[in-house]
Amino acid sequence: MAKQQLALIIPAAGKGERLGAEIPKPYIKIAGKSILEYTLLKFKEVSGLGEVIVSTSDQYIDETRELISRVFPGLNCTVVEGGQERQDSIRNALEQISDKTGLIAVHDAVRPFVSKEDIENCIEEASRSGGAVLAIPARDTIKIARPNLEIESTPNRQKLWQAQTPQIFWAALLREAYQYAAEHDFLGSDDSSLVEKIGGKVVLVEGSGKNFKITHPNDLDMARYFIGEGVQ
Repeated sequence: MAKQQLALIIPAAGKGERLGAEIPKPYIKIAGKSILEYTLLKFKEVSGLGEVIVSTSDQYIDETRELISRVFPGLNCTVVEGGQERQDSIRNALEQISDKTGLIAVHDAVRPFVSKEDIENCIEEASRSGGAVLAIPARDTIKIARPNLEIESTPNRQKLWQAQTPQIFWAALLREAYQYAAEHDFLGSDDSSLVEKIGGKVVLVEGSGKNFKITHPNDLDMARYFIGEGVQ
């Protein structure tokens, strides 16, 4: 299969309220670099990457533009203003992607420990299947609860996976999914859920528990430990 140009979308407009930080999570610095910079650097050597689009809040547009231009010299780099929901931010970024791009990867700004190998495995599967999502098998028993927290059921753990990013899709498929979501006022929990809604095929690619999302204070502590130990 011929190598397709890859576009990378990073939604970085979240406020990070659960982390309790004064600045948005992607812009928190660890050892002199922002979390967003560590995340972007994971894609620097990925083969076929042709353009990078970051969606962020208005006050961070200039800082982000300087950052991605420095990390990816020579690539087509764009910064757009984010929307109210993550899905809105990604839709704004999608509008900037060129027609020559064949694959689109969406990756959380605060997953700075994804490996190049896992990214490229995900690209390879998306090229074959149309859509691919990094994920890890559920390791704990999961409970489905009613609103009063009474347990309703216990699903079979062997069928449960925890989705991560990147989530990578054929460009035309992702655009179609976002168009459908806009026309039907559908808000998905991730990009894959939008593609699934239109009947698109998405395949899981087993990743690593190290590719965690920095959401809570203990996640930030773990990130500081990994970076301090040189585990990147």
